[in-house]
Amino acid sequence: MSDIPAPSDIPPEIPAPASVPDLTVVIPHLNAPRVLEHCLRALSAQRDDGVRFDVIVVDNGSEQRPEAVCAAYDFVRLSDEPTPGPGPARNHGASLAMSPLLAFIDCDCIAHPGWVKCIAQHFARHPDTDVIGGDVCIARVDPARATAIEAYESVYGYRFKLYIEKHGYSGSGNMAVRRHVFEQVGGFAGIHIAEDMDWGRRAAAQGVQLDYVPLMRIDTAAREDFCQLARKWDRHIGHDFETLSGAGQHLRWGIRALALAASPLPEILRILGSERISGARERWLAWRCLCRIRLYRCTRMLRLLAGGDGRAMSGAWRRRG
Repeated sequence: MSDIPAPSDIPPEIPAPASVPDLTVVIPHLNAPRVLEHCLRALSAQRDDGVRFDVIVVDNGSEQRPEAVCAAYDFVRLSDEPTPGPGPARNHGASLAMSPLLAFIDCDCIAHPGWVKCIAQHFARHPDTDVIGGDVCIARVDPARATAIEAYESVYGYRFKLYIEKHGYSGSGNMAVRRHVFEQVGGFAGIHIAEDMDWGRRAAAQGVQLDYVPLMRIDTAAREDFCQLARKWDRHIGHDFETLSGAGQHLRWGIRALALAASPLPEILRILGSERISGARERWLAWRCLCRIRLYRCTRMLRLLAGGDGRAMSGAWRRRG
């Protein structure tokens, strides 16, 4: 059993819904009220789809709580989690839920029409399924002209099908789970851990059934620049390095780092065949960005091997800019 606390009972200061909903959507929030409003608006449009659901927004230490944004929707509750990190925020939201199903989405994501209904229907039709994850698409600032980061992330940013079917976990930004299973597995870890991967591994160890549901689709913006993309990888690299033990694993780590430097070449075929980008320009931009980020990852991995601090690297993404 995990040493991460399972969700607790509903605290008295949070009013429960008048009736038990079928599903609760949990949204962690930090200093992003404008994008949160877009997220809530997309969910509000699904209120007449035949699924009773509520939303719990968990503020994770914003300079200003998104009270006005949440108050505009009568199905939304706002709560607070002072422990830094989206994992603790999701855990807190799950602890407030009364519904048998939990769905997790990030505040900067937009659920496609039918997202809530798709989740409820899949669980109803597949009683042996415990956890599901869906597709994530990149929303472009200019639909007619992708940036290099948008082109790259359209192909490589959110490969949930690969994560679920090959690696056994779903990204927590588009994931749903039966509440009793979430309580059984335990909550997400904190900011020094890749919490979705960690949770998925603990769930898999308990025999939890995970499905990929392509119609469970959301849109999210690409990262604004290379620095943001680098921070994402710093978090994953730092977490993975902290799990190593022994000279053999450190040797394999070094070999993996060096292999990354050569890895963009065979990826040309994947980029040429991708249906998520189009035209020679977008494919060139995607491959160029891939080369840059994989060389960056190689360098960061080798620096850790030479005496870096993986825990500090994995936690720094929240503190910068």
